[in-house]
This record gives sequence, C-alpha cells and structure tokens, in this order.
Amino acid sequence: MDDMVAGAEQGAPPGDLACCKDSLLRSPTPDTLIRICDGLVGDGRFADALRLILEVTSLRLDDWKLSLAGATVILRYSACYDIVETLLRNVLRCSPDNVPAQSFLAHIRMAAGDIAGGCGLFADMTQRYPAERANICEFISMSLLEVGYPEEALKILRSHLQGGEVTAALLNNLACALERLNRSAEALPWYERALALDRSKPEISFGYSCTLLKAGRLREGWELYVGRKLIVDDETAWFMSLPRLRHGDDVAGRKVLLFSEQGLGDTIQFIRLVPFLLERGAEVTALVPRTLVRLLAQSFPGVSVHDKKGFGEKTGYSYAAPIPDLPYIAGVMSVRDIPDTVPYLRADDGDVARWAALMPVARPRVGLVWAGDRRTQSEHVMADKRRSTTLADMGAALTPADVTLVNLQFGRPRAEIATWEGQALFDPMDGVRDMADTAAIMKNLDLVISVDTAPLHLAGAVGCPVWLISRWDACWRWGDVGDSSPWYPNMRVFRARERSFAPVLQEVGRALRNWI
Repeated sequence: MDDMVAGAEQGAPPGDLACCKDSLLRSPTPDTLIRICDGLVGDGRFADALRLILEVTSLRLDDWKLSLAGATVILRYSACYDIVETLLRNVLRCSPDNVPAQSFLAHIRMAAGDIAGGCGLFADMTQRYPAERANICEFISMSLLEVGYPEEALKILRSHLQGGEVTAALLNNLACALERLNRSAEALPWYERALALDRSKPEISFGYSCTLLKAGRLREGWELYVGRKLIVDDETAWFMSLPRLRHGDDVAGRKVLLFSEQGLGDTIQFIRLVPFLLERGAEVTALVPRTLVRLLAQSFPGVSVHDKKGFGEKTGYSYAAPIPDLPYIAGVMSVRDIPDTVPYLRADDGDVARWAALMPVARPRVGLVWAGDRRTQSEHVMADKRRSTTLADMGAALTPADVTLVNLQFGRPRAEIATWEGQALFDPMDGVRDMADTAAIMKNLDLVISVDTAPLHLAGAVGCPVWLISRWDACWRWGDVGDSSPWYPNMRVFRARERSFAPVLQEVGRALRNWI
C-alpha cells in the first residue's frame, strides 16, 4: 500500500485529484465513487483512485455503502486484501448483518490464502442466515473456484441444489466447476439451464462459449464468443464505434482495422488468420502492443502494423474487429478448419544470427518459462497462481540434464534466477527489446518448456518444438484431454492433474531425459 500511495505523487496534479474529491463530497454516492475511480484507473492512475477512496471513506465512515463500493473497486483492480478488509470491517460496524459484506470478507480471506478461515466464516453464515443460503452458496462456490478448489465447489453446489433454491448463478457456478475439472461435455447442459433462467448475465454466456470451444464445438462456441464483453484499455477509443467485422462480410477493397484484445498470447495465437482477410482483398491495419509490432510487421508484410498506444484517429475504415474474433470471421468451425501451417511468425535472419553468436555452443538448448506475467487484479492474480510454478520447482524436476538451459522468462519472476543455485542457466533477456528478439532466440533453441503464457504461443507460432505444462484446470484452447494441440502441431501437452505442479513437473523431467 505504501508504494501505491507514494506512486500517487506521480499521478494527476493535486488540483485535479482535489476536484475529484470535491465532486465526491458534493455527491457522495457509491455510483459516483465507482465512476470516478474507474475513470482514474482507465487513465493508468490506480494510486490516485486508491488515495481518493481512502480519503473519502475516512471522511464518511458512517456511510457503509460508500465503504462497500470502495472495497469493490479496490479488489477489481488489485490484490490489496488488507485495505479491502479494513473497509469491509467498517461496513459491518455499521451494518452487522450485511450478508454480501460478510461473504466478501470470507472471500478475501480465502483469496489471501486462509482457505479454512474463509470456509469457516461461510459455514457460520449458513447457520445464522438460513433464508440466505442460496446467496451464500453462490458466494462460497465462486470463492472456491477462484482459489482453485472446483471439486469442493461442485460438492457444495450439488448438495444445495438437491433441495434448495435454484438460481442461474448457482447453475453457472456448477457448470464452471465441471469445466475446470475438464468435464466440459457435462458442463454444457448446466450452462444451458442457467441461460434458460437468465440470459441477461454476460458471464454465463461467456463461460458457455468457452466451454463449447473446449469441448470442440467450435461453430457454436465462436458464435457466442464474439458476443463477449471486450477486454480493452479504452472502451471509448474511436475505432470501437466502427462496424464490427462478422463472418461473411465482404472485405474486398475495404479497410479493416484489427486490434489486440485480452493477452499477448491471444494475439499471437489468432493473428495466423489474417491472411484470410488479405486473400479476400482487404487492406488490413493491426493495432497491437509495442512488443509485438516488429515481429508482426516482418511476419505479415501485407499488414500495416502499429503500436496501439500511439495510433490516432483515422478515416476510411469500413470495419474493426478484435484479433480473437478472427477464427469466427475466417470460418474456423471445426478442429479440422484450424490452419496448421507453422511457422506463421517469422524471426529476422539477422536477429537469429546475432543471437546465435551470443548463445552457448553446447546443444541441445532448452528454453524455460516457469511463470505468467504478474498481474494486479485479484481474479487475475489467482488465475496466475494456478498457471505458474517457480524456477526452483521446475529446475529441481528437470535437472540435472545434459542440455544447455536458456532463460526465456521475462518480468518479475525472472528475479528468481538470482537465488537459483542449480544447473547453469544462460540468461539473454537483458538484451531483449521485444517479442521479435525472443522469436530470434527461440530459432536458436531445440526445445521450449513453458507454462501457459505468451512465450508458449510464440514458440508454437515460430515452429520451435514446445512442451506445455498445463495447469490442472486447463484453458479452453487446450481441450479437456490429450497430449497434443490442433493449434500448434509442434506442441506436446503435459497436464497437471491436481493443484500442485510437482507430479507433472516430474513427468516432464522424465520426458526430457528420454528426449535427450
């Protein structure tokens, strides 16, 4: 918290933040607080939003709805559980029987790692508020799902639904539990029941679409998937008002703007389908994160590729589409329709040679990625914990091995190399400017071993043999079962079968020694 508040000094000018505070004090409603803070965060000023919440709620401690709104905003954008708990304690001081606030408190206990403590609070609530059991069951099942206990969530949901109130939210949670247990076919009827009760909740439709895709029912899945709420930095960006490109639209002679959405891995996975538009005569512009600009420009010379953060408003575009819509636009309606042409991303020959000169000579060379990007939003933090391991755990399982290990880990988890005392690990990442450099390094490797994160997709896209260490609740794109992927023919999938990565890492270690 200290770092965040200190960072606020580099945010908006004090007068600007003072205006926000004055506006809130004139109209101290939860909706106003949420709207202003969402705007601040949208401008990259979470520290300012946090400071504003703390200042305004401290001046109005008896307005519990304001404290609850502040807690909701903070958890939406961070994992500051201690601050959220302080605000919730104030809510319960004013409104002791507030079930949502109590459920919220139990959830953050579990999110912070106190699973038993959170479950104890939920159990106590169930006894004290029998009329609220459906709502409490919804809260506890979702908390269990987010912290990685789908089997336990499923048991609680089945027990409640045997004789308790049935709601769309409970049916959705049960379907989600089955999907995370890699039982997608079983999950689909529960999603359908949930939608029959309530079609207004976008999270139900989105979960259903991803589960259809995971089950291999691509035609139905894409049709729903394109209706998702887009994950973009700026929902008011000028191109968001352009007509959304759909399957069957005539693009001959038309200007089409594609923009990145969701993560880097999604852009890398789905950009393979841009030739579909080029072959039909479209003039394509792609807006992507800076780290992908050079790689995509050299891979698709027929596309005008730009950093999405510096591209001003332009005229003449007929359509826009998020890049993850491309499979739907291109008519990828079954697994057989997935283009298997690899590589489809190209490393620059000069870059490949430059990195080759820096590499250790001994082969085979094996690149390692053990963790995803460290995100800030609570739900993403928990998802990242489920997909990531550590260098210590991966290294212990894979070594000693008669290979040259090469680090491909970027971001904060790379700091783990400083305390690594095992087999030598060559680390070239200080010289990496962008994904084009990483692609060039990969062209000098014989194998990449990675958890489910962007470099995994990059290895698949540039044609480097790659082994995926998939979390036990596998992402929809890897399906429920199997050791291969139709998206990347050069990929071998190793699936964790429990929350711990230890057994699957041992499996990968044995496979590596056999591969050598």
